[in-house]
Amino acid sequence: MTGERPMTAERTGRDERDGATAGSGPGAFGRALAYEWIKFRSVRSTVWTAWTMALLPVPGAVFVAATESLQPDDTVLGGSLTIAVPALALAAVVGALVVCGEYGSGTIRTTFAAVPRRGVVLSAKAVLVGGLLFALALPSCAGAYLVGDALLGEEYAQGEPMPALLGVAAAFAVAGLLGLAVGTLVRHAAGAITAVVGVLLLPSMLGPLFGDAERWVAGVSPTAALEKLTQTSDASAEAVGSLTAWPSLLLVTGYTAAALLGAVIVLRRRDV
Repeated sequence: MTGERPMTAERTGRDERDGATAGSGPGAFGRALAYEWIKFRSVRSTVWTAWTMALLPVPGAVFVAATESLQPDDTVLGGSLTIAVPALALAAVVGALVVCGEYGSGTIRTTFAAVPRRGVVLSAKAVLVGGLLFALALPSCAGAYLVGDALLGEEYAQGEPMPALLGVAAAFAVAGLLGLAVGTLVRHAAGAITAVVGVLLLPSMLGPLFGDAERWVAGVSPTAALEKLTQTSDASAEAVGSLTAWPSLLLVTGYTAAALLGAVIVLRRRDV
């Protein structure tokens, strides 16, 4: 027919090369990051989960003050961030949804067609998830502390909010990256969410069953690092290990980085 061009092998090869060129080169990462941001803000479930995570800590601080449930040996910082643990779980869910949503809808094929270098795709997702969660968690947790400081009595120890709040925000970012790694490996949203929430919560829940080994079981979870950073009285050495806050966060960051590296290797070897 007039006006149509036959799909020749030469044209097909040229189109494939053009697609590869669009997803490679010095600007490939920047384009991939822009794609990921567009996709992130266009998916309601991911956006709402991120906002719920950011909004949880402040009402938690108000609730603790209103119910006068803060323990005498706790700190204002720890009491204000009582609801930070479920918020941390939501951060991990955000990371899992960023990749599992694409597998569920099938748009992951389009993503890899636009950016064939899969390591670049996962790196862009990691930068987006880590940066966004840190940016949301820092003002949220700082706001919760300020509310708790205003509402709770002076009889409680204040704790040291800085630089602890920076570490708390970093813990949220790391939890999101862990969710991203697990989501890339599992590819199914329900399975990935179950797995990563289990990693966050089960060690502290099951730790007492291990007797003297409780500190080793519970102490390796992201939740333990978060509790140490918030300086809550629950973060005793017997319950969450003898590592201090920053080494504990470094430990979590280390195995999260290993999980992301494993996710990159698996992603490159799979068909999709």
